[in-house]
Amino acid sequence: MIHFNGGVLSWDAYWLTMNDQVEIYVKRWKNTEPPKAIIQIAHGMAEHIERYDDFANYFVSHGFHVYGNDHRGHGRTGEKQGLLGYFSQSDGFHKVSEDLHSLTKHIKEAYPQTPIFLFGHSMGSFLARKYMQAYSHDIAGVILCGTGYFPRITSSSAKLLASILPAKKESHLMNKLAFGSYNKKIPDHGNGFEWLSQDKQEVQKYTDDPFCGFVPTARFFYDLMDGLGHIHRKRYNQMIRKDLPLLIISGDADPVGGYGKGIWKTAKLYHQLGLEEITTMLITSGRHEILNEINKQETYQAIKSWLNGYDAKS
Repeated sequence: MIHFNGGVLSWDAYWLTMNDQVEIYVKRWKNTEPPKAIIQIAHGMAEHIERYDDFANYFVSHGFHVYGNDHRGHGRTGEKQGLLGYFSQSDGFHKVSEDLHSLTKHIKEAYPQTPIFLFGHSMGSFLARKYMQAYSHDIAGVILCGTGYFPRITSSSAKLLASILPAKKESHLMNKLAFGSYNKKIPDHGNGFEWLSQDKQEVQKYTDDPFCGFVPTARFFYDLMDGLGHIHRKRYNQMIRKDLPLLIISGDADPVGGYGKGIWKTAKLYHQLGLEEITTMLITSGRHEILNEINKQETYQAIKSWLNGYDAKS
């Protein structure tokens, strides 16, 4: 436990069973005071929820409670499943997005009157965008961190390729196609993960973490590309409530977001659909993981300011 002005910070972890009996690892950060709002985290690809400890502790110290889970095929959930980098035999992206909604319902059982903000990083932002299409009325707002814009022809071609590869085997081909160019603007290539952050210690921690940086299966990439196609479809996006507060935040040196270009395209996509509460922020010199950047406190404060503007309205 950590003591701070306003209470005692603590955390716990447990397993939550989904409708198909898959057990999902959940972590919860809280303090002794009732939360003004709750942040639900959807982590990215080839990482896990424990990496958000510093981010969560910051927000708990400012009056929020934080929940997050290890997705299927990731972290302790994937370890229990017996295979990292594999969602499911079928409808994997959909199932992982539905897991997020199951966690939301679980949180609401404990805090029925407290606003919940969904925070998604990278792949987690894509999952959050699918979640928005079906359940925007169940949350107070969404934060898309490190997201991107991908034309459907790109995701469709990659999905076709993934479909002919062995489903449960690591796909170095798909991994290279997805990430092979991301380090090209980094002068010192190092171990290949420098595109994540300028902070060399954070990059090393990622490299040393057995739950990070693994090569996913071909079926994972199939599901991911299927999900990317889904989140760019107008007919599904039209189901998002127009007054949903949406923060799109990214580093301007993030290749996933097209070094800023994909962020503005994503914002334009939702603006053209009629969403009325869109805020877009680019963090100067920020690479992909702005929560693990050398200027991460700037990002924390920007997110907190945005949240403080909406939690009282929810």
